[in-house]
Formats: sequence, C-alpha cells, structure tokens
Amino acid sequence: MKYLIDSNTLIEAKNRYYSMVVCPAYWQWLIRKNATDEVASITTVSKELRDGRDELAEWVTANSDIFLNVDDRETQTHFGEIANLVAGQAASMKAGAVEDFLAGADPWLIAKAMTMGAVVVTHKAFHADVKRKFLIPNVCKHVGVSWTNTFSMLDTLEARFVLPA
Repeated sequence: MKYLIDSNTLIEAKNRYYSMVVCPAYWQWLIRKNATDEVASITTVSKELRDGRDELAEWVTANSDIFLNVDDRETQTHFGEIANLVAGQAASMKAGAVEDFLAGADPWLIAKAMTMGAVVVTHKAFHADVKRKFLIPNVCKHVGVSWTNTFSMLDTLEARFVLPA
C-alpha cells in the first residue's frame, strides 16, 4: 500500500512528537519507506514546506526524491475532476473557499492518490457539515480515496523506533 503524506503531518511531526533532533529515526524511516515505494509525497507539498525556511525545508530539499511530480496526464485529469467537484459546491461554502483549496497542495495530493490508488496521510479530520473550507477527508470521501493519520500509517507499516540495547 502506498501512502502520500500531507504537509501538515510533516509540520506537526517536526514541531511536536518527532522533532528532527529528538527523533531522527522517524525522518530516516520516511526515506527508507520511500525507497520501498511505500511512502511518498508530492512536489506541491515540497514547495509548501520549502517556503518554511527551517530545518524541515532543509530536509525536504535534501530528500527531494520523496516528492513525486504531479505533471502526469492522469493526475492532471483527476485534478480537473476535483476542481469541478469543489466548484460545484461553491454556493454552499464560505466565499473564497474554492480558490483557497485549489491554490494549495491538497487537491494535487488527492489527485495523485487517485492516480496511484494511494492512501492520503493527513491530520485533518472529516467534518460533513463544514462550510468554511474544503477538507482533505471530505474531498477524499467524494472521490473514493482513502485517508488516514500518521499514527495509523506507522502502525500499519509496523514502524519501530527502538534504541539499541
């Protein structure tokens, strides 16, 4: 199973529970799982993270192979489907919600997941009645893409960050 990681999961990991100094094994694990085609992200997420100009931006730049291109025809087609879906819901959303959603990495992440049959990894939660912005899980549900959070992914892939005895 392939997992595609949202920027918020990497930002939260860096800022909270998998600090790059405290838990470098997490970051090494991501690189190793990418090498076995189990974990990746996309170039639009990479761009968002590089704009942070911090140690995460440096890690992203040094590990650019983890970030897949979204310029293939199938991903572009799926992005168009997602754009049409959210545009069709514009009247029930806060003004500017469509533009905000389409300007970020989220629709591209979902489109790439559709192309690959991947699971999107995000800390955003499904909220059926949200009207202020489009959420990854809500859009995923509409297009038939699975989503999960970092901890479920780590559990499924049997991650173990154990110090040697």
